[in-house]
This record gives sequence, structure tokens and C-alpha cells, in this order.
Amino acid sequence: MKFSRFYAKILALVILSLFLFGPQASSGNHKIIKTGHVLMTAYNSLEGQTDSSPWVTASGTRCRKGVIASNFLPFGTKVKIEGFGNQIFVVEDRMNKRFARRIDIWFSGYNEAMKFGAKKLKYYVVETV
Repeated sequence: MKFSRFYAKILALVILSLFLFGPQASSGNHKIIKTGHVLMTAYNSLEGQTDSSPWVTASGTRCRKGVIASNFLPFGTKVKIEGFGNQIFVVEDRMNKRFARRIDIWFSGYNEAMKFGAKKLKYYVVETV
């Protein structure tokens, strides 16, 4: 009997916190602060697609899943991209100056990047709540 009361109290606290603070309090969701549509392209760490240091981003980090390049968003900006579920991307790289309003998504393989191609997609600038 004590165990069922204990679990009932825990459940009541969880429900109360969801009611008072919303789902963000318990799930670490992100708050959308800006949205837009831009052309999205793909790149990977080949010298023909980058500068002479293909594995180093413009911000000094190493290329990896979740890195994006953008000239119109500041370094460190967190972005969700339509079609990628809840994956959070971070702006850590830049593109050629002629691409003022574009997002370039880093892929680990050349074939993956080619398969993605170029698409106009919606992006969501987010912050952690």
C-alpha cells in the first residue's frame, strides 16, 4: 500500500509540473525564435568543396554531423531543419561570400551530399529552454 501511495504522489508531481510549466520543463525542448525558407545545399570535407583545411570549420571546430555553414546566421546559432526531425544543427562554418542567404549542411560522405542536392527548405532558429 505504501508503494502505490508513493507512486501516486510522484505521478501527481509530474502532472502538476507539466500543468504549471508546460512540456518544456520536463523534456528539454527548444523554443523557436525565428523561421524562414532558404536554399539548402550539402557539402563534405573534400578540398574541392572547401579551402585547404577541409576538416576545420571557419569557427575552428572539426567537421562532424550537425555542423552547418551559413553567412547570415552567427556562429553558434542552433537550427532545426525541415525534414531532419528533431536534430539540432549548429552554425560553425561559413560559405563563399556570394552565398549570402543559404545554409550548407555537412555530410560525412560525398554520395550522401550529392543525394541531398539542393532544396528550398524551412529552417527554425531555436534556443534551449
